[in-house]
Amino acid sequence: MQTISDGWNEGNAQKAANCFTEDAIYSAPPDPKFKRGRTTLYEFFGGDKGREAPMRMVWRHLGFNERSQIGFGEYTFQYKEYQAHGVVVVRLHRGLIKNWREYEQPSNLNWEEFVGENKF
Repeated sequence: MQTISDGWNEGNAQKAANCFTEDAIYSAPPDPKFKRGRTTLYEFFGGDKGREAPMRMVWRHLGFNERSQIGFGEYTFQYKEYQAHGVVVVRLHRGLIKNWREYEQPSNLNWEEFVGENKF
C-alpha cells in the first residue's frame, strides 16, 4: 500500500501499477465503471506522460487479514483542487492486488476536522 502511494506521490505510474495483478479490477462504487488490468491502471495513474498535476495519497490506517488476503486502508487523497477522505478494500493474490474497491467522501476539511471527536 505504501508503494502505491509512493508511486502516486512521486508521479511514478509504473511503480504504482506494478502493485497490481495483470488482470486486477479497480472500482469506486456506486460508479458502475471500473478499470481492469495493470496496463489500464498504468495509464490511469499517468502512464508515460504523467498526470498534469501530482496526486497525493496519505494512509491514515491500514489493516490486513492474512488468512483471507483481504485488507483495507483509510486515506486522504488530493488531486488538483479535489480532496477526499476514504477507505479502500483490497484482495491480494500472490502478493499483488487483484481487487481494489474504494469509497470516498469529497471534503475540504483536513483529516482532524473530518474525523472530529472520533480520533484513533
